[in-house]
Amino acid sequence: MSIQENEVLVKITSAGTISIPKQFRKYMDIQKGEYVKIIFDNDRLIVRKITIS
Repeated sequence: MSIQENEVLVKITSAGTISIPKQFRKYMDIQKGEYVKIIFDNDRLIVRKITIS
């Protein structure tokens, strides 16, 4: 993924949700129905793919 591709503007819906852009889902191999963990770190939100077994 190039530097230009690692930043995307997304809009927060009235329900407070955002969509993870397709190129990020593809890069992280995140499929529909899978889970991610959101971590708050100072002024950042970190998204991590997790596996629930």
